Amino acid sequence: MANYQSVFERKETKYLITYDQWNKLLIELRPYMELDQYGKHLITNIYYDTPSWYLIRHSMSKPLYKEKVRLRSYGIPTKKDSVYVEIKKKFDGIVYKRRTKMQLKNAERFLAHQNELESISNDQKVHEFESVLSFYPDLKPAMYLSYKRLAYIGKLDNDVRITFDQEILYRTHDLSLSSGSYGEPILPENHLLMEIKICGAMPVWLARILSEQQIYPAKFSKYANGYKDYLKKQEEPIMEAREREVYSA
Repeated sequence: MANYQSVFERKETKYLITYDQWNKLLIELRPYMELDQYGKHLITNIYYDTPSWYLIRHSMSKPLYKEKVRLRSYGIPTKKDSVYVEIKKKFDGIVYKRRTKMQLKNAERFLAHQNELESISNDQKVHEFESVLSFYPDLKPAMYLSYKRLAYIGKLDNDVRITFDQEILYRTHDLSLSSGSYGEPILPENHLLMEIKICGAMPVWLARILSEQQIYPAKFSKYANGYKDYLKKQEEPIMEAREREVYSA
């Protein structure tokens, strides 16, 4: 994506909706929203965390402030393609995101503390990125997440964005953006994830549509749900072994 924002400050609200709700909603949104210039596209991410999964465990404790570090690409990149290093912070319900662009091979080296960001970019956000990495010196690739997204933008107010994410997949191995999109699904059956992203108050017309369609906010973090599914799969062999022991006794 040639043009991109490097700094975001907005409120993001998530909704789990069925495909039936989605089809009805798109009809209602037609006078106000239109597809952005990219149409349907694949988003791929590598989330970084400590060996103890501190960042996601802290996030799931519902603190006033939390942050995430990730690599993001639009599509499946090669090592020479450009990707984004992102720091996503949330304080008191407001999302602040900083990101900078570099080749995948350089981004991976930077996040592994093998490259100075200053040697790659003169971006004004250099010190913020380096500060976060110095605070978490043991960050490592922890989870791959990908999904197919349709993004809509307001016809009259381009500060209003609505995205629809389908086929959300995660994995905790083969942690490179260049390895392709595959993994375990984490969305409930027949559902997709909608996010409304607004700089300011929600427009009256949008609040009315959501109320009429009985669509309500839902707590759904892709990273958190991937982590919970990962923990569940880690525990399953232990539980099965215990059941076998009880049965054999």
